[in-house]
Amino acid sequence: MKEFPPPPGHDAQTAFLLTQVGSQFAGSFAGLVSELGLNPPHAGLLRAIAFGPGRSQQEISAQLGLLPSRLVALVDDLEGKGLVKRTRNPTDRRLHALTITPAGAEMMHDIGRIASANGAEMLKPLSRPERRVLHDLLTRLADHHGLASGVHPGYRSMGREDSTVGRPGTVSAAD
Repeated sequence: MKEFPPPPGHDAQTAFLLTQVGSQFAGSFAGLVSELGLNPPHAGLLRAIAFGPGRSQQEISAQLGLLPSRLVALVDDLEGKGLVKRTRNPTDRRLHALTITPAGAEMMHDIGRIASANGAEMLKPLSRPERRVLHDLLTRLADHHGLASGVHPGYRSMGREDSTVGRPGTVSAAD
């Protein structure tokens, strides 16, 4: 009879729990935002544009760690929905500044409402003080691992040939 390795230690179990809970939160958010006709990468890009209006596509691509070709496709989608606008830079016509439209601002309000409600529902079993402790601990982990604030690490792998999206232990940008 083949012997199995010993059960993982506490640290491995904690890391696994983080991926389980994170995947559950992400799936819930994805379902809610899909009701608005968007996916999580669209919502994240709209957020990046809203919080830094007038920046170029190249700047936003660098912020998100997203391949420029993937960013262009996402911007095309959002522009087609009337949520963002591209404007040529008058001093450098190769650059496009991105801004949200009034419809995009309204969509940001809807996304914020959904994100708040989703967070409240998912964190319901925790008291307010426990939520603050969890937030502080997760912030410390994110900072230690160099994760950019407000940027999902899944953007870095979108559209890359060597992408680890879908492999065990990885997170896709749609999560």
